[in-house]
Amino acid sequence: MTETVLSTKDTFPEEGHKALDIRGVPKQHVKYILPSITKDFTNDPRFYDCWSKLVPFSLTKFQRIVQLDSDMLVLKNMDELMDLELDPPSMKGSGTRVFAASHACVCNPLKKPHYPKDWIPKNCAFTSQHTEPDIAQTRGAPATAGLGMPNGGLQVVNPSSEIFELMNKRMASSEGVQDYDFADQSLLSDLFGGRWVPLPYVYNALKTLAWDDVHATIWRNDEIKNIHYILSPKPWDEKPGEEKYETHKWWRAYNQERLAEEKQNGIEDGF
Repeated sequence: MTETVLSTKDTFPEEGHKALDIRGVPKQHVKYILPSITKDFTNDPRFYDCWSKLVPFSLTKFQRIVQLDSDMLVLKNMDELMDLELDPPSMKGSGTRVFAASHACVCNPLKKPHYPKDWIPKNCAFTSQHTEPDIAQTRGAPATAGLGMPNGGLQVVNPSSEIFELMNKRMASSEGVQDYDFADQSLLSDLFGGRWVPLPYVYNALKTLAWDDVHATIWRNDEIKNIHYILSPKPWDEKPGEEKYETHKWWRAYNQERLAEEKQNGIEDGF
């Protein structure tokens, strides 16, 4: 049986729990985790929360988990990810298909000065697909392409206590952690470099990929299955009619449809 479950942390507010309960959304509490070695993310505090994206590897009551960030908008059915071939838990992380994800875009289009110097377009896995945009819709660049880093926004996982223990051991060691500028993503690419399944961008379509000077060459609106609203501003923080990007209008339209449907069902709680 497949079900949609929202993961919550200790800091999730009571009004949020109430909103989910009214809508009948199942919840799964996840533990907030951090490495025992302090890593300074002052320039990007969001990464302090990203270590907890590794928790699904530990949830062995599930056979398969497709984890999605909360700043995403699913546009098409992605049930095929539940049947994607991955290594069985019995391989304990020793195989070549440990998990699945789309590549991280390492172009640094906002030119953030604290990002690594090698985060440039020529080192981006998506750049390697510019000459074959048709193939990019259905096939990800090899896991070793570019800098070989997965984006943690969408991950397909066969939970394994042994794999999670490998992660815990790494987070308890000074080895590597100080160099993990992108938290969970850095750890995954370090522990399982080249041994993960690269999904095409359409499953985790970072909104910046659509920009003309980034990866507009491969971006196709009608192929997107799931858009990821990375970075600020988020579409829900903008006023109607003042959306900064065309893709933000997609969220506005879907949200208006949701609100109208919930109103018909007697739900008007401001969420």
